[in-house]
Amino acid sequence: MSLKYRTYLIFGAPGSGKGTQGRTLGSIPRFFHCACGDVFRSIDTRTPLGKAFIEYSSRGELVPDEVTVQLWRVRIEQCVDAHEFKPDIDFLVLDGIPRNVRQAELLEPFLDVRKIFHLSCPDRDKLVARLKKRAIKDNRLDDANEEVIRRRLKTYEDESKPVLDHYGAERIVNIDAMEPPILVLNKILSEIVASRQSPVEFTEKAS
Repeated sequence: MSLKYRTYLIFGAPGSGKGTQGRTLGSIPRFFHCACGDVFRSIDTRTPLGKAFIEYSSRGELVPDEVTVQLWRVRIEQCVDAHEFKPDIDFLVLDGIPRNVRQAELLEPFLDVRKIFHLSCPDRDKLVARLKKRAIKDNRLDDANEEVIRRRLKTYEDESKPVLDHYGAERIVNIDAMEPPILVLNKILSEIVASRQSPVEFTEKAS
């Protein structure tokens, strides 16, 4: 594939609001949002790749990075074929992937990462409180367990956060995740507009 997808990454710990920001950005013309959860939900379990995913997940094992990235590629190609995502005029917005440095390396041939919006919250107690509240609101009581939440946050620190070093400080925009979502969105949009290479890039073309 010769065309790399022009990409913005929404990055942060569980509870930082990356899904909210990704979905909101994706509702704006010329931005296409793809979350890691969307990839897994769209799997055709009849295909060899889908069967491999089921095999790992049914054993409670982590899906290998190579399989995850392959599933992502299939999902994106489906969206291109369906004209939901037009890579020649749309920007790709990702959240939840890459989840670790290996995935970032595997995605390198496909992504032209313009910016990483790091929704930062050093105060882990605030994140724990936010995740508990969200779990209760969504009736996911297992997710409200503080021990489970802190384990997820540790996994993020150990496996996901090194992705920021992989991409380098010059592409990272740190934003306070505890600010109201509208202010977080405003900062993301301001950075995108300020860093655009050409005003034409953001001009909506006729579909």
